[in-house]
Amino acid sequence: MRLAYAGEIGDMGGRVPFPAEVAPLLEAAGLQAWSAYLPPGAVVAVAMSGGVDSSVAAALCVAAGVETMGVTMRLWGTEEMELGEGGCCSVDAVEDARRVCARLGIPHYVLNLREHFQRTVVADFLNEYGHGRTPNPCVRCNETVKFSELLRRVAAVGASHLATGHYANVRPGRDGTFTLHRSEDQRKDQSYTLFRCDQEVLSRSIFPLGQLQKPRVRALAGLLGLGVAQKPDSQELCFVGGGDHRQMLQRELAGKFEKGPIIGPGGVRVGTHRGLPFYTVGQRQGLDLEVTRPDSEPHYVIELRPEQNALVVGPWRSLLISHCTLKRCVYPDGQAPRQTIQGEAQTRAHGRPAEARWTPFGEAEAGVVFAQPQAGIAPGQSLVLYDGDRVVAGGEVAESNKEEMA
Repeated sequence: MRLAYAGEIGDMGGRVPFPAEVAPLLEAAGLQAWSAYLPPGAVVAVAMSGGVDSSVAAALCVAAGVETMGVTMRLWGTEEMELGEGGCCSVDAVEDARRVCARLGIPHYVLNLREHFQRTVVADFLNEYGHGRTPNPCVRCNETVKFSELLRRVAAVGASHLATGHYANVRPGRDGTFTLHRSEDQRKDQSYTLFRCDQEVLSRSIFPLGQLQKPRVRALAGLLGLGVAQKPDSQELCFVGGGDHRQMLQRELAGKFEKGPIIGPGGVRVGTHRGLPFYTVGQRQGLDLEVTRPDSEPHYVIELRPEQNALVVGPWRSLLISHCTLKRCVYPDGQAPRQTIQGEAQTRAHGRPAEARWTPFGEAEAGVVFAQPQAGIAPGQSLVLYDGDRVVAGGEVAESNKEEMA
């Protein structure tokens, strides 16, 4: 497949020449690696948020000589977009994506996924917090919106594949299966939030930034004259806007929670919480405990007990667990292992992996035992198992074994 950087990009007015300085960056992006497994006549829709990552992903698709279109998801209503809420789908973000597409000479479409997003992501987020669990809405969004509903929508307008600005890699295997891997930029790696992508999704997904470091992405955007080259990265949940997610919980869950006891070591009541949705395992600040001794060691949230409307706190060592059970387990290759497998378990998007053993209990449940006790693991969190840089399994923490360490 030809590389367009030898000539020009853009087919819809105002062709943009590639400067000579772009060539090394395009080579570093490994265009041949992912474009080689695209079938003849492939059409790629790029999910564009208006940020630098998805914009460069679109440019790389054009540079690979692939027929490309840009699509932006509308996840909020008109009033919320006018207020600038929703970050990645605000009016300004949609306009930034449109300008980039015009610069690249590719068509741009806005798809209304508002109701689907509210039903599958926002409602799930509120329900999980309302039941004392700690969800990851980015995992849920990738599962139900970007790599299911969006794939279906773009197929209806002629796209065979979906590209995004995620930092991850997909590799085809000799047996026809596709595997999910970490990105070259370890600090930006997003494979953790993509672990629910199955073979159907992986075979139709492209992550053009997988071989690039973030500074090179910005450099490439600048050299191509993309107006978003220096646009700051979003650091918040898209549906929270510029506020704290607890403000959203207080607004949306009003009347669905109440104050209750905070239980300390030995079962002693040490305070009153203002509602379980406002607390997460490992939290230290904002507990307002009744301090009886000035030399008392700091206490952290250890457990949420919705059935008793109680919050359990204790010293840091009480956060340590040796194993946990998982539900809703998935395996990118489509098959659960028949026996225990070794790997590195990760429980946060950018957390430090820990050596662990994964034992499947049927198709959708598993038990994980850590080589060293881990802190701050809560029901609802996603746990992803890696073999080197390859995602081999993932699931949702159902419960954990907390044990006080000396």
